[in-house]
Amino acid sequence: MTTLIDQSLVETGRLLRRWSRQQEVLTTTLLLPILLLLMFELVLGKSLTPPGGAEPIYGFVPMIAVAGAMYGATGTGLSLYGERQSGLLRRFWVLPIHRSAGLIGRLLAECARALAATVVVLVVGVLLGLRFHEGVLGALGALLVPVLVIAGFTPMVIVVGVSAIGDKVVQIFAAVLLLAMFFNSGFVPVQNYPEWLQPIVRGQPISCAVEAMRGLLLGGPVATPLAQTVAWSVGLTAVFGFLAVRGYRAAARQ
Repeated sequence: MTTLIDQSLVETGRLLRRWSRQQEVLTTTLLLPILLLLMFELVLGKSLTPPGGAEPIYGFVPMIAVAGAMYGATGTGLSLYGERQSGLLRRFWVLPIHRSAGLIGRLLAECARALAATVVVLVVGVLLGLRFHEGVLGALGALLVPVLVIAGFTPMVIVVGVSAIGDKVVQIFAAVLLLAMFFNSGFVPVQNYPEWLQPIVRGQPISCAVEAMRGLLLGGPVATPLAQTVAWSVGLTAVFGFLAVRGYRAAARQ
């Protein structure tokens, strides 16, 4: 067990160092979320502020943090596809290391990347007027929500990244995620959407995570949206975890 942990941490460090030198990962993880947050707040902030209601920044920041973390994972999905095509995964497979270290290390690296991106988004949010009404514990809890989402989203990205057409599918994922940013409770209240669309908007994973973060930052219901976020993460892991292991093994052997 100690060997597995050590090797997983080595893989985590390798990925983080590599990502820090890859422009597409830095762009999707840091630059794009900052630009989107500035655009939403400066362009739409005043027009979307309801009379006597909470400021839109308390929806924009969670939305950008969660969607940005998921969108950033698509960049690392392309990185994984590149490792498959270059034969790097196969070289790792024949080394005397634990078979699970690669997957665990990638999962830890994704969580670390999501945490760093969330910190950046929250800092920019504070500069734009965000305040932590629930104190330090609420802020720390809000930091962990995108990490929880990524823990369930990463197995899906791995399944796509190790496939033969991973580059094309990852790009489709990225387009879908950008579209989902306009259909969640962080953009506008659920009641503003057409009645037939409200159940979909309310139940999609970004909305659940946004509501959990909003409650932790501003105050309000936390238990239900957080439980829904956990359910989404566990469900995605259960569905794609086995497929990720099998796909990673197949890609490494080719």
